Amino acid sequence: MFLLLFLGTFATLVQAQTLTSPDKNLTMQFELTGKGEPTYQLTYKKKPVIKQSKLGIATHDVPAFLEGFKVVNTQQNTLDETWKPLWGEESSIRNHYNELLVTLEQQEPKGRQIQLRFRLFNDGLGFRYEFPQQEQLNYFIIKEEHTEFNLTGDHKIFWIRGDYNTNEYAYTTSRISEIPNLIEKATHDVHAQFPIDTLSVQTPSMMKTADGLYINIHEAALVNYPAMHLNVDPKNFRFSSHLTPDAVGNKGYMQTETQTPWRTIVVSDKAADILASRLILNLNEPTKYEDVSWIRPMKYIGVWWEYFVSGKSSWAYSTETNVKLTDDFTKFTPNGRHGANNENVRRHIDFAAKHGFDAVLVEGWNIGWEDWFGNWKEEVFDFVTPYPDFDVKALNEYAHSKGVQLMMHHETSASATNYERRLDTAFQFMNKYGYDAVKTGYVGKIIPRGEQHDGQWMVNHYIHVANTAAKYKIMINSHEAVRPTGLHRTYPNWIAQESARGTEFEAMGGLAPDHTTILPFTRLMGGPMDYTPGIFQTDMSIYGGNQRVNTTLVKQLAYYVTMYSPLQMAADLPENYERFPDAFQFIKDVALDWDKTHILEAEPGDYITIARKAKGRNEWYIGGITDENARTATVDFSFLPKGKDYIATIYADAKDASWNKNPQKYTIRKVRVNAKSTLKQHLAPGGGVAISIKEGDRSELRGLKKL
Repeated sequence: MFLLLFLGTFATLVQAQTLTSPDKNLTMQFELTGKGEPTYQLTYKKKPVIKQSKLGIATHDVPAFLEGFKVVNTQQNTLDETWKPLWGEESSIRNHYNELLVTLEQQEPKGRQIQLRFRLFNDGLGFRYEFPQQEQLNYFIIKEEHTEFNLTGDHKIFWIRGDYNTNEYAYTTSRISEIPNLIEKATHDVHAQFPIDTLSVQTPSMMKTADGLYINIHEAALVNYPAMHLNVDPKNFRFSSHLTPDAVGNKGYMQTETQTPWRTIVVSDKAADILASRLILNLNEPTKYEDVSWIRPMKYIGVWWEYFVSGKSSWAYSTETNVKLTDDFTKFTPNGRHGANNENVRRHIDFAAKHGFDAVLVEGWNIGWEDWFGNWKEEVFDFVTPYPDFDVKALNEYAHSKGVQLMMHHETSASATNYERRLDTAFQFMNKYGYDAVKTGYVGKIIPRGEQHDGQWMVNHYIHVANTAAKYKIMINSHEAVRPTGLHRTYPNWIAQESARGTEFEAMGGLAPDHTTILPFTRLMGGPMDYTPGIFQTDMSIYGGNQRVNTTLVKQLAYYVTMYSPLQMAADLPENYERFPDAFQFIKDVALDWDKTHILEAEPGDYITIARKAKGRNEWYIGGITDENARTATVDFSFLPKGKDYIATIYADAKDASWNKNPQKYTIRKVRVNAKSTLKQHLAPGGGVAISIKEGDRSELRGLKKL
């Protein structure tokens, strides 16, 4: 009996494999249970991060990939390389990991194999399921993925409810155990929402442990697979994967050779390291585009915010309520409020040219807006026919004569089938008239009916749009799409996304002052966000009603650094910028593309201060933001080159400013700084600080106070 027990224990142990990160701080252990179930666990500096957690996939049409496995082969590998993104927060990124590839074979069906690939970086773990092509496995349908994340305690978590169709919820901060009692309150009304029946949250999921570890769970390289949510077991502090289903309830249709997206766990004892992580990007494939010369960051304004606040403008041209694309819109009665008219667009072009903006977004230029919303209508837009008061040819010629581009807008009303049928024609139209970027939108319930925004079909749709756009040298900025997973490395023309609760919600109930201190730790972990910052008129009662933007004016400036995007909008009405030309200067100056990013200080839900160096220039920009509480930000300038002084222009909240009182009160001052300088800067409640740092000659530096 003793011999049998020993042999049984030895048989279990030989199935175990250990992987350490290059810096030895992280350790991942893989092993099989007595039932042949794959499991993993993760520790950081000898502290448990993920307790033993099961891995597996349940299927509809073939035996499940859950148990009965044995290890038939293991391979370990190390990679240490540096690659250069086309654009981004860094001009070069180190990709350094140790890898373990485990080949598993099932006893029944006999000889069927899957592989588990683990990559352990200094900042976290990525792993995925791989299905080699083999005689025993060709096609299969996923019923559910059973990836577990067994946590070590009742962590603090920043979360939004699991939903197949929207990620535009406000964040809730709580303990994991408190989620059941808060879930109803957290499920406020969002159009086309489809809350998951089980208790669940969305990724990226950001947590902090009682002993000071920061843990972020998400996914990377979401391709041909549904997005992952997390089922929550609030008593055992266990998360498990929950995939988005299709119209008939299946989760994914697979054909070997294939793989799942990477499941990612970023971990550190410093919050700043979470924001500095490039793990998700590193797990995505390099681009296969041969020519990327046409892809470029852009700063833009738009005919947009006026639709939300002024009450004088509408996307629709006419008073009709039941329109068809075959109708003659010249015979319709104009409503007198159409925003995308020739005069208004020319005014925006003039403003963009005067202030050095690259482009002007125009929403509502094309026919169909009269009944686009809420009707689940398929033939809603054709993307090529302008309203009678929008002269495509003349406006583009006018814009180009001023050195400005017009940015296309393709709202699909979630009719993806209609968009795919018209996609080539729409992009050919853009090429004809000189548009090189398009903002796409997916407001509403998806067509094909029954599909979800986050399902496999739509995931493939978004990638199809990006790939097709590349053929026409067009950049994509998608709104209401699935949350990003680092695919902008593979498809660098997919230059920005919304995919979260952005600035427009300031006009629809407002955003909490801590919202943007959470987003970089959640939504922006997967990629840049078109947050549409820059609102100077934060008290919107001047337009009617009692709505307000819950920030100071200076916090809006800081967003251009803290809310990263290579596609940045100055979202307010042009006349509001003309009222504050000195503050507007920061938006005009701030870079879009960066050589280096320094996370100076951060705490999710409380504050963030970031410094970035402009790509190819000796200029640095700093943004610091806080939640509803006033605080003193500490800005350490040690990132500057040593031995030289620079001019820092500091845009700061006035002493009596706050998000709800005196939000437009600010100060601007210039000082001398160098690598030894430190600034202690007051941030108002809901406020921020923005700093530009540039070289100056002796005459410019003379007389400036030195920090």
